[in-house]
Amino acid sequence: MSKCNTGHVVLVVVAQARPVPESSAPVLHVLLWQHALGAQAGRWALPGGTVRDDEDLATSATRQLAEKVDVRTVSHLESVAEFSDPHRVPRCREFASGFLGLLPCDTDPAIPDDTAWFRVDELPDTVYDHAEIVARSRARLAAKLSYSTLGFALAPEEFTLSELAQLYAAALGHPVDPTNLQRVLTRRGELVRCGRSAPPGPTGGRPAALYRFAERRLRITDQFAALRPPAQRGGAG
Repeated sequence: MSKCNTGHVVLVVVAQARPVPESSAPVLHVLLWQHALGAQAGRWALPGGTVRDDEDLATSATRQLAEKVDVRTVSHLESVAEFSDPHRVPRCREFASGFLGLLPCDTDPAIPDDTAWFRVDELPDTVYDHAEIVARSRARLAAKLSYSTLGFALAPEEFTLSELAQLYAAALGHPVDPTNLQRVLTRRGELVRCGRSAPPGPTGGRPAALYRFAERRLRITDQFAALRPPAQRGGAG
């Protein structure tokens, strides 16, 4: 019988819709830290580490975020998938539990010098299967935005419909029409009008109404729904 000597780690994809200099709309980013020593020096990795004997996976994930990248609060945390390929890490057997953690767009946690935010569509060279874990987590986020209230975890307490549509677009990877989004979320009972307006923008115009989520917790609203990309006009000739 072969000897079993398997380690178990938790790896967390911390995702946030963040501004970028070249665009007025936010882009989905993930938090990575850089190896400084050993065979992986210079490569980037998801925050995480070994699960202790006295903690469950979610507790371990929360601890790892605080210890590794100084992120002590997330608006949502959930398990995404298990990664158990015997060869995912060279020279040892390591089982990984992937988690997704979300931050609202109006927070900007102080992070260590060896940690940085990267666009999900422009990841640097990452260790092992960490890019795959990011991709799986992004797919989970996009799917859950379609059929649950998970949008609350990306948004500030109050927002305009245009701002919310930009956050959904950042996570889904395609444009989102604010009017259609309002129609869907209102039908599901997710949105509440605050009764106030946002300050006017630099170009003036009519101030936009402010909204909030009816509740800031995960709830399944439409199990079989999908927020699809806008229909393309025209077609093959």
